[in-house]
Amino acid sequence: MANNIFDGIPIFVQVVKLGGFGAAAEAMNHSNSHVSKVISKLEERVGVRLLNRTTRSISLTPEGQVFFNHCEQLVNDTEQALQSISPSDEKPKGSLKVSCPLGLSKGLLQPALSEYLSLYPNVSLEWNISDEKVDLINEGYDLAIRATPALDDSTLICKRLASVPTYTIISKKYIERYSKPHHPRELSNHHCICYSNLKKADKWDFIDKNGSEFAVPVKERIRCNNGHMELAMALDGHGIVRLPEFFLAEALQNDDIEVLFTDFPTTEVHVYAVYPSRKHLSPKVRKFVELLQEKLT
Repeated sequence: MANNIFDGIPIFVQVVKLGGFGAAAEAMNHSNSHVSKVISKLEERVGVRLLNRTTRSISLTPEGQVFFNHCEQLVNDTEQALQSISPSDEKPKGSLKVSCPLGLSKGLLQPALSEYLSLYPNVSLEWNISDEKVDLINEGYDLAIRATPALDDSTLICKRLASVPTYTIISKKYIERYSKPHHPRELSNHHCICYSNLKKADKWDFIDKNGSEFAVPVKERIRCNNGHMELAMALDGHGIVRLPEFFLAEALQNDDIEVLFTDFPTTEVHVYAVYPSRKHLSPKVRKFVELLQEKLT
């Protein structure tokens, strides 16, 4: 077995990742029959059935799942080993698929994105603007850019790119209707506009004057998944909103709004690049992340 221990493993990994023999055959420039024979020989060699097959789909057996986890890591480690001895000046090329919220795209990343495309003309870009979480692996994304006080636990690689202050904003229209809070804890008695993609959208974190963190359960009048809409509703006097600075560059010049609690330390959200931890990091992704780190730090 030692002489052919790796035979069939790359094809097996592709079949599972792409969801079928046909897709793997096309991706690896083989025939369907060749892929099927390779998998059958691999199962015979390891002594267990790895895949359940139907006319329309394949699925991993329990033993196949365990085997796949190890094989996928093996293939990725091999790719990284090859990358480590390849020329360091390999130019980015191909399609770069990124998910990013609107506020980050427009308010913070557009200049860096423009520079990246100018530096690497052989890269085409698919930039998906969405505040919703995406499944990076199953939806074929190279990476996502996210802004949050803290990321959820994940098997993905998360690289911090920047830290951005957040401000609690109130409009004069709101003050005329409902009055103005002078301490964060008073937000429990005011209408607030909350960002729905946060786990605890109706609990806002603050830092007191001694540096200790505390959370305030706010009164949720509006829940929204888009910062620009949150800001628009706040400007119309429908609630108090809390947003990162990159949403507020123009709004802070508006005499009709006011920043609350300026005598309290400013809290921050962190901007992260998130990408699959087991995926080969191609030059197009690596150079993009490096450029963002350079421009945002």
